[in-house]
Amino acid sequence: MKDKLVDMLKDVGALKFGEFILSSGKKSNVYVDIKIACTYPEILRTIAKLMAEKLREIKFDKIACIELGGVPLAVSLSLETNKPYVIFRKKKKSYGVGGDLIGTIEQGERIVVVEDVTTTGKSAHSVVRRVEERGGNVVAVLTVVDRNEGAKELIPNLIPIVELRELLENI
Repeated sequence: MKDKLVDMLKDVGALKFGEFILSSGKKSNVYVDIKIACTYPEILRTIAKLMAEKLREIKFDKIACIELGGVPLAVSLSLETNKPYVIFRKKKKSYGVGGDLIGTIEQGERIVVVEDVTTTGKSAHSVVRRVEERGGNVVAVLTVVDRNEGAKELIPNLIPIVELRELLENI
């Protein structure tokens, strides 16, 4: 199923070449657009199934993500595993009910964090920190694509579905 995902990502143009500034601030000549890939139901379903497979031996209570890229991943994994999810906002909002969290995290809950792409891991690590600040225990961090540029060193429990090198093979 992983090979199928790699092919689908290539087929929909999720792998882009040019000059890009990544959210980490790094420059790259390769961009992996999981956000656009997640607009295709078959790709999103495949990602959710692969994530659920990786979590088969891990006990967890909830899924956490950060807006925007993590939301379809958290929703699809929630549907696949029947586990609730929470969404962290990038910034606290000052209107409505306010805050930076949609959903709740209870003391001691086991949380899986999902991310679309990891480079340095700083974005996913910020979610880990915010979960822990609320009393949750992060048992795993799943990423669809790890670029292998430091995320595993920052997040020891990082579990990639695909590594960038696998996407670049046979192009």
